[in-house]
Amino acid sequence: MIKRDGASLLQLLDRHWLQLTLAAWVVIAVWYVAQRWAAIHWLSLGDTDDNMRLMQVRALLGGQGWYDLRNYRLNPPTGFNIHWTRLVDLPIAALILLFRPFLGTGEAERLACGIAPLLPLSLALVGLAATVRRLIAPLAWPLAIVFMLCSTVALLMFMPDRIDHHGWQLAMLSLTVAGLCDPKGARGGAIVGIASAVSLTIGLEMLPYSVMAGAIIALRWVWQVESRDRLAAYALTLAGGSAAGYAAFASYDNRVARCDALTPVWLSVMVLAGAFLLVLAMISPRRRWLRLTLAMAAGAVIAGAFALVFPQCLGRPEQVSDELYRNWLGNIREAKPIFKHPFRVAFPVAALPVMGLIGAAVATWRARRAPEALIGWASVALFMTFAAAMLLWQIRAGPAAQLLAVPGVAALAWIMAPVLLGHRSMFVRVFGTTAAFLIISGAFAGLIIKWTPVDKPTPYVKLVNRASGRCVTLPALQPLDRFPAQTVFTFVDLGPRLITLTHHSAVAGPYHRNGDAILDVQHAFTGSPENARAIMKRHRATLLLVCPNMAESTVYRARSPHGFYAQLAMGKKFPWLVQVPLPAGSPLRAFRIE
Repeated sequence: MIKRDGASLLQLLDRHWLQLTLAAWVVIAVWYVAQRWAAIHWLSLGDTDDNMRLMQVRALLGGQGWYDLRNYRLNPPTGFNIHWTRLVDLPIAALILLFRPFLGTGEAERLACGIAPLLPLSLALVGLAATVRRLIAPLAWPLAIVFMLCSTVALLMFMPDRIDHHGWQLAMLSLTVAGLCDPKGARGGAIVGIASAVSLTIGLEMLPYSVMAGAIIALRWVWQVESRDRLAAYALTLAGGSAAGYAAFASYDNRVARCDALTPVWLSVMVLAGAFLLVLAMISPRRRWLRLTLAMAAGAVIAGAFALVFPQCLGRPEQVSDELYRNWLGNIREAKPIFKHPFRVAFPVAALPVMGLIGAAVATWRARRAPEALIGWASVALFMTFAAAMLLWQIRAGPAAQLLAVPGVAALAWIMAPVLLGHRSMFVRVFGTTAAFLIISGAFAGLIIKWTPVDKPTPYVKLVNRASGRCVTLPALQPLDRFPAQTVFTFVDLGPRLITLTHHSAVAGPYHRNGDAILDVQHAFTGSPENARAIMKRHRATLLLVCPNMAESTVYRARSPHGFYAQLAMGKKFPWLVQVPLPAGSPLRAFRIE
């Protein structure tokens, strides 16, 4: 009876893995909504992009055109050119429309911002579970869920109020890795092509991963001519999906030859690449060296055409001025390599990808005598290695590297669990298994950081962090609504939060297509008081808002110790600035500009 019940349970886990994965996702989502309810209630959109996403959704629901993504509350009246699309707006807008008749607009927005980021987590878990089933064992899929929950920066992309597009792009990456190891060639190629097209429609952050996935599919075809169906399906869905995404979601500002979104530039590349790959799949010569030669020739033609037709995109895709790159874009922390970050930041990010690489290498070696399993593991291991190497370029690759590490660490756990749990020593079964889990999952890195004094933040850093956190809260900013709606001159990083929580407009936000406005703010705070007043007047700003000790303010004081902001921070008064009262204890200071 016990054996029969055990067999039935195993059959249930195998047969209904998809339903059980989604059930686990529901439980996880409910847990995180409950755990973070206070943050949801206070609309704690912690990133400038999350605030801008909500403003974009509000504009859509308020009647702004589908293809008009300018934010007219930044740098009015012309507005800010935002390079996103409306694809990620849709689930947020749908949730607001669903809840608004019952809860009102404010509560509907809060609840939508709390729930929406958890939606793509369902796709991410399904993609990882499918990958683990295919590569390790049909019953190994729960390990994908467990180790995804052990990730740090990857899981944060799906947390309540993280409504920007990164979670959806990670979900597409999860489906991509599932497609790479799909035993059904045409289906796998189609999944990779569609996921890549959706990701590119959302934004170009995952473009390197999409290119790498396409290269892996092409290499698989070079090695194994039977993969032509996979290559053909990928080519068709990549080109067709990109064209559909451009037609449905490209804004008016994205219909010119820019390099930072799915514009005519990258649409041309994707369609051309799809056409070449489709031709290669149709020809599929039997000799491997000839397939390799054709694939390399196709890649060279695509790269050469790109360089000749779009030479402006051979440099920085943001196409910003040297001054803006030097003073702002090049100093963004997440755009720096992992080795340029403090140990307490870099180590927890890197721990899981490193363990994943070890697991993928071991699993690939163990599969060396099974051709299909070897190709599947080799494809995923190559993709995983690329993702980990991206950390050497930018630490913002951390979420992708951690997500793609899950199959590798799951393989390690599957290999080690029977040995440890079946050991005759109770000590090994309990403490050995626990230690192995902490190491494999990368959780040991967080424990080391927590219990060692390495790179502890200094009192000054704590002061800056506290100010940066307090000034963007609802209680700090909402009192500004007592003043008539007007254009407020404030820090670049404070602009998006200001327009989200108040009825005021701001001059700038951290969005690279609007470099002139960003530089105007920087020049005002670092230049002379006379220059600051002239810039504020040019932008028709009537209120100055500053947050003493906010991170951005420390940059202005360091760059220009005698500039306008440094003088203001030291208490100097100016005849054209009149301080306006704010509630006692407010972390902000506001001045009327005469």
